[in-house]
Amino acid sequence: MRTFRLTLLGPPGAGKGTQGRLLANRLNIPFIVTGDLLRREVAKRTELGLRIANILQRGDLVPDELVVALIRSRLPIRRGFVLDGFPRTRYQAEALDALLAEHHTKLDAAILLTIPVEEAVRRISLRRQCPRCGAVYHLETNPPKNPDLCDRCGTALIIRDDDREEVIRHRYHTYIENTLPVVEYYRSQGILLEVNGTGSIQEVWQRLWSLVASRLHIT
Repeated sequence: MRTFRLTLLGPPGAGKGTQGRLLANRLNIPFIVTGDLLRREVAKRTELGLRIANILQRGDLVPDELVVALIRSRLPIRRGFVLDGFPRTRYQAEALDALLAEHHTKLDAAILLTIPVEEAVRRISLRRQCPRCGAVYHLETNPPKNPDLCDRCGTALIIRDDDREEVIRHRYHTYIENTLPVVEYYRSQGILLEVNGTGSIQEVWQRLWSLVASRLHIT
């Protein structure tokens, strides 16, 4: 059985989580979300978690060394993976290449989902989360039965601090500024696949899968 190693790039709201899960399910490999790893640390309310919380609330990027350490300890290299949210800097991209090289393998493709900032704001502002059980909803694509309450536990839903409009805009522009070197890094390697992230989930998926299947020679 072939094993694939992929990463999804793109600004907040581009659909990396949705498309990443579809891709991981199609290829039968793990889906690794960097943001989830960081938020678990925040939920533990450790000293490190509180530092991360302050960074996320400002919409800034978590320091490279911390993110690389988390990925190194969690990445299922032999099983393959789809990464969401990593790498976000040239340093992280080089660290990922070095880690894979230790296992005599490399990244198969970096998939860049692109959307304009206004679409990012619209999408993310419709997201809601349960503070008790962690369930995540989207008022447009995955709404709860009651727009104010969690389907699982009945707790009142909230808008995360990093999902507010002013923070979204800051996160978007911070991402673009910091990730441009990563995009060029993978473009220079010939493994960058660019996908228009606007449109319905199915429309974006069809574009993405067509490119990935061609790149990975999947029939």
